Amino acid sequence: MIQVRKSCERGHANHGWLDTYHTFSFADYYDPAHMGFGPLRVINEDRVEPGKGFGTHGHRDMEILTVVLDGGLQHRDNLGNGSVIRPGDVQRMSAGTGVLHSEFNASDKAPVHFLQIWIEPSKRGVRPGYEQKHIGAEERRGRLRLLASPDGRDESVTIHQDARVYVTDLAPDEAASHDIEPKRRAYVHVARGAVTLNGKPLEAGDGASIVDETTLNLLGLQESQVLLFDLP
Repeated sequence: MIQVRKSCERGHANHGWLDTYHTFSFADYYDPAHMGFGPLRVINEDRVEPGKGFGTHGHRDMEILTVVLDGGLQHRDNLGNGSVIRPGDVQRMSAGTGVLHSEFNASDKAPVHFLQIWIEPSKRGVRPGYEQKHIGAEERRGRLRLLASPDGRDESVTIHQDARVYVTDLAPDEAASHDIEPKRRAYVHVARGAVTLNGKPLEAGDGASIVDETTLNLLGLQESQVLLFDLP
């Protein structure tokens, strides 16, 4: 079964410096029907104005992934990490016993557009950790490229959960597929463009929760980027 949730059905807030959409309940947006999907707890689509951002704040017991779609995001944390995340990068921060960090638009001229994803860990109280890797465009083209996994295989970042996160870039009429093991589920989020998922049309910002399916077939309708979460 594939249940589509349209982009316009997400939670939305515009704070002036921050324009944000929430796939699942977050901050002032609360919907008991959309609290998460399995261990997938947050998919926030954020646009931050030049020179603005999130001041130092804390997290605990969460696997946090950041994927930048346009622009650059400046990251700093109390673990000593400092970097700019750009399109093609994936950043993983394991909050574990506690971490403080800040995120600011790295530009004073152009906005930054990014996804922040929270996945609940399978074990609490782990040691905080950080990773950032670059996935080249050729690695994402026409195939599902692993971004995050519990074992770090295929040069993915390592998360403390039995979940796998993939990304693909699809041109019109370009296809990619993924097999789902028995008793597992999946979630698809369209970051940009338009695709079909097993024949169902999805546009930018749309998501789909998937249970009791064996194969997922993605077909590009426009130049598109899609994230796929394979979940317990």
